[in-house]
Amino acid sequence: MRNIQLIVEYDGTAYCGWQRQENGLSIQQVLEESIGRITGEESRVIGSGRTDAGVHAIGQVAHFHTASRLGERNFLMGINSLLPADIAVREVREVDPSFRACFDVKSKVYVYRICNRPVRPALERQYAWFVWTPLDLEKIEGALDLFRGTHDFSSFCSTHTDSPDHVRTILDIGVGKDDKGMIQFSLEADGFLRYMVRTIVGALVDIGRGRRSREDVAGILAAKDRRKAGLTAPPQGLFLKEVRYG
Repeated sequence: MRNIQLIVEYDGTAYCGWQRQENGLSIQQVLEESIGRITGEESRVIGSGRTDAGVHAIGQVAHFHTASRLGERNFLMGINSLLPADIAVREVREVDPSFRACFDVKSKVYVYRICNRPVRPALERQYAWFVWTPLDLEKIEGALDLFRGTHDFSSFCSTHTDSPDHVRTILDIGVGKDDKGMIQFSLEADGFLRYMVRTIVGALVDIGRGRRSREDVAGILAAKDRRKAGLTAPPQGLFLKEVRYG
């Protein structure tokens, strides 16, 4: 059996997330059905991790096994010809049989986008969180170091997260703003818990709005209690940018 790696880009707006669900259409299901039509096999596509409903990806990594002898280029063109417009396979390549898209991950990079201006966006409404209140970027930047390093992120994840271990290491975190009022957060970690990025961004936005102080957020992190944290940022601003293996 060959092991085929995919780099996948998708707009998550219309989907219930990456993973197959009984109550909705998932990215995984669409990919598996498309690949199955090409190979004539029942395909199981394993992703580097889940993304939730409404969350997007620029560089999701996945793999599947097949007995098909189709070339990489034929797979790429064939799969994309069957996928809907909001999902695209960017790269296809055969990899070592031992490669596992999920368990071999060294780190992931997520970005979160906020449209911070007085008037709501039309074109960005599905790809950014609209926050009309001016955000103090200097205050936000002054709190980023709270999250760097290894911490128990129990206060910054869903109470229904799958992992019993809430300790993660954030390798890098940054924020910037362009002249059109678009703020972008970037976070790299060895792993992310469910809603972790969105809850961290929610806390940082509260700082930028003046609703919380750096000390408040430090106390929330130390409490290891999700009830202490504030809002969870909406899903449409979140993108899985890159999965790193080396």
